Amino acid sequence: MDCLFCQIIDGSVPATVVVDEPFVLGFLDTRPVFKGHVLLVPRIHVDTFPDLPAELLPVLMGAAQRTASAVVAGLGAQGSFVAVNNVVSQSVPHLHVHVVPRTKGDGLRGFFWPRTKYASDEEAQEYAGRVAAALAPAPR
Repeated sequence: MDCLFCQIIDGSVPATVVVDEPFVLGFLDTRPVFKGHVLLVPRIHVDTFPDLPAELLPVLMGAAQRTASAVVAGLGAQGSFVAVNNVVSQSVPHLHVHVVPRTKGDGLRGFFWPRTKYASDEEAQEYAGRVAAALAPAPR
């Protein structure tokens, strides 16, 4: 098993644990954006967010929601940044949710990539249509 996060889950690699629940483990990022930056991972190996079994979605996102509140209450942060990378910029190929404490003026500026604009409303509608056409139907 060469997945770093699976090794943290099984205890063979140490981590500073923050959340220890039956289906989710949360630990401090060793290279935090800001101190208190938590990574939440499902205890089963899942590569990316789209691979997460549907029944674990509310479990993982519930842990993210509680952790986002905890970084505010526990660290005196004013808010939080919650993010998931899939493949691109995903340094460990095991789904992980970043919960980063935020304070106004902390220097983090929006997203980490350049912004662009749509050439027209029609182009925006075209992109929206392409994504909507590829979207799986919501479970009933």
